Amino acid sequence: MIEDTWGLLRKRLLKTVGQNNFTTWIEPLELDQVDGGVATFHVPTNFMGNYVSQNFADLILHEFNMSGEPVQRLAFKVAANSPTRPVQPTAAEALESPAPLRSGAAQFEGAVSVKSPLEELQAAPLDPRFTFDSFVVGKPNELAHAAARRVAEGGPVTFNPLVLYGGVGLGKTHLMHAIAWELKERNPELNVLYLSAEQFMYRFVQALRERKMMDFKYLFRSVDVLMVDDVQFIAGKDSTQEEFFHTFNALVDQNKQIIISADRAPGEIKDLEDRVKSRLQCGLVVDLHPTDYELRLGILQTKVQQNRNTYPDLKIADGVLELLAHRISTNVRVLEGALTRLFAFASLVGREIDMDLTQDCLADVLRASERKITVEEIQRKVSEYYNIRMSDIIGPKRLRSYARPRQVAMYLCKQLTSRSLPEIGRRFGGRDHTTVMHGVKRIEELKLIDGQIAEDVEMLRRALEA
Repeated sequence: MIEDTWGLLRKRLLKTVGQNNFTTWIEPLELDQVDGGVATFHVPTNFMGNYVSQNFADLILHEFNMSGEPVQRLAFKVAANSPTRPVQPTAAEALESPAPLRSGAAQFEGAVSVKSPLEELQAAPLDPRFTFDSFVVGKPNELAHAAARRVAEGGPVTFNPLVLYGGVGLGKTHLMHAIAWELKERNPELNVLYLSAEQFMYRFVQALRERKMMDFKYLFRSVDVLMVDDVQFIAGKDSTQEEFFHTFNALVDQNKQIIISADRAPGEIKDLEDRVKSRLQCGLVVDLHPTDYELRLGILQTKVQQNRNTYPDLKIADGVLELLAHRISTNVRVLEGALTRLFAFASLVGREIDMDLTQDCLADVLRASERKITVEEIQRKVSEYYNIRMSDIIGPKRLRSYARPRQVAMYLCKQLTSRSLPEIGRRFGGRDHTTVMHGVKRIEELKLIDGQIAEDVEMLRRALEA
């Protein structure tokens, strides 16, 4: 019986909208019939019908369809024993009215097209390339990857929320998409909602404008897993932050999983309310560190394998991937984009991807990615590494404990800066360029026969390029 269905729906609506809203707006509704996808209700006044149509229609439609009744729209009629003329709202009703009543609206239909509200919320599509299988794991991201894997396994919520933060192009969004894909694969019935903070804000503003905040609250708080990307974008938006805070609390209270990404740690996001920061910090906060050389090289090698089917005949000369991993160190997206451009260019001109083609094709990328390392920065880093004073590297002392680090610093200045030998010599206490030349040559020789010197130079180079 449809009356029984409506009785069950009323109980669920009571839990969703609260006692006051239920008593005022839902309880007076009398279901007349459901016919042809239209549910018709008798209401005491036109005002009540208008208000329910604008503020609760989506929610009622959703409940009907969840219960198996294919209702597409709602219609409201003033009950037969009520006055046929429009009834003026009370002062209390007028304060809550979504819009002025139009005169002459004695009988009306509040038509709302049925759409799955939860489908509507899937505004951010998942990229099929961003899975755990395609995520290259290295030391800078291994903790974030492990935490993401744990959450993606489902089951009991172990830490809530999970916050992934780091700079641009370090893999936050990749991990977010990977979690969503894995959760959906393991449990297709799970209601996983992934969207950006901007989309959350847009939905909130839209709900305010259309006077549908109850629908907004219900829909966002009925998800099983809420994933919000780039949460720093709600900083400074007071109303959005307040609604996000309440949504967060409601989901945590229901033991629903929340996963957040940001470009910096929650405590460092300017204009983010303290209560929101506190909530974000109460779970597991994981940093995706800048990539190191090994991880960047691994990413390039993985991408080469992925492109073998697309470009089966292309050859890559030795040293090309190493060059890219050395020179493009700040952003993985730029790194992958550079390799994609190389593949396309080499395929079009029918050439092997060698050093010359790489330099020609990626001149702008390599130039833009080249970090300006200074002589002073090298001197400071070397003195810290060898635990000596910076004045000893620059000064005249020729003790071996100072001379060798000085030569290492000169060698790194020659390799990592555009300074000429005379300029480097002047920065090392006014030394002649031949002294610098000798120091550079000596380190080149020692790298071949002394494993410790080779390791020292490589460690310092990585630290300076990071």
